[in-house]
Amino acid sequence: MVIAFIRITWRTSWLLATSALAGEWPAWRGPRGDGVSEETNVPVRWSSSENVAWKTAIPGWGHSSPIIWGDRVFVTTYVEQGGRRVLLCLDRLTGKLLWEKTVLTAKPEKKNNLNSYASGTPATDGKRVWVTFLQAPDIVVVCHDMDGNELWRKSPGTFASVHGFCSSPVPYKDTIILNCDQDAVAYIVAFDKATGTERWRTDRPNRMRSYCTPTIFQAAGKTQMVLSGSICVASYDPDTGKPHWLINGPTEQFVASVVFTDDIFFVTGGFPELHLIAIRPDGAGNVTDTHIAWRDTVGVSYVPSPIAHGNHFFVVSDRGLASCFEAKTGKRMWQQKLGRHHSASAVAAGGNLYFLDDDGKMFVLKAGPKFELIARNELGEECYASPAISHGRIFIRTLGNLYCIGTP
Repeated sequence: MVIAFIRITWRTSWLLATSALAGEWPAWRGPRGDGVSEETNVPVRWSSSENVAWKTAIPGWGHSSPIIWGDRVFVTTYVEQGGRRVLLCLDRLTGKLLWEKTVLTAKPEKKNNLNSYASGTPATDGKRVWVTFLQAPDIVVVCHDMDGNELWRKSPGTFASVHGFCSSPVPYKDTIILNCDQDAVAYIVAFDKATGTERWRTDRPNRMRSYCTPTIFQAAGKTQMVLSGSICVASYDPDTGKPHWLINGPTEQFVASVVFTDDIFFVTGGFPELHLIAIRPDGAGNVTDTHIAWRDTVGVSYVPSPIAHGNHFFVVSDRGLASCFEAKTGKRMWQQKLGRHHSASAVAAGGNLYFLDDDGKMFVLKAGPKFELIARNELGEECYASPAISHGRIFIRTLGNLYCIGTP
């Protein structure tokens, strides 16, 4: 993953400035939070028995994605016996379990059938690892060192949602940022990475459960942390938590993360209504009536996050309908049915897009304005976690195993 260069283009987020991240996948949706890897020699074909470097059984189950730093892979899981929420560390080269830490024990909370008790993806900066779980009614954020020793533990507050908990920590400079949208007093909070001291907290304008992980980009001459949810789409300054702009609605709940390309933010999702929204980034205050570039309602994804490449947005709906849109205009370039049902978010590398469905089928497409299927690969196991790309390999978490895809 070559990201030492800094280029303020469609691809740019704040993480591009950190050359130390080359080859790493440190958090939800990778080094930029948008699912894009700068690596080029990434596998496009495999099966459950071919082009698999290793396969390791993961105890319990969960929907969180793996993260990778150096020769270590981290993943969280829920072990039913004892109600354990667990952080695992594996060797990236062999898949060998290096250590296992029980972060907390708690009764399982009420949740949606498509959620799990270990859905929040951990984050790392190569020195520390942060995880989030619910110890009902409290949200718990725990920091470990790379050997699994606990460094600090904080609770930003309680949590209320009939769909369960899922919030992935976002590393930014010397802070860890957490979205706490819920059916109660909702907020976004930032903790000091090293000490757990609360650095800032910003109120969310509405009290509605949503599960969007914020994404951070350089846009319109400033750093913007953008997320949908809580009956709005909003941009904040990640250094202070102060709002830049806000768009009302267009509906109640969101899950998918926002992406950015060609000077346009792209939002997909919504319940009870489904929407695709393109937003210009240069607004201030309430920009509902002035900064929506285009809208659509066909091929909308609720859970899987979209992905951007060049001048186009790509999205697969939960029911497997994939679409390509021209970023500036919203012109639909193609639409094609993929899997039966999709929960995982897409990733991209080497000019290719990777769409994983719930049945373990990975559809590899050319990232372009014409539909081109490069490969369809099957693992034969249920998959709900989003893939990770690191050091030329693809890491895929199924319900029971973690696969490292690449030459053995």
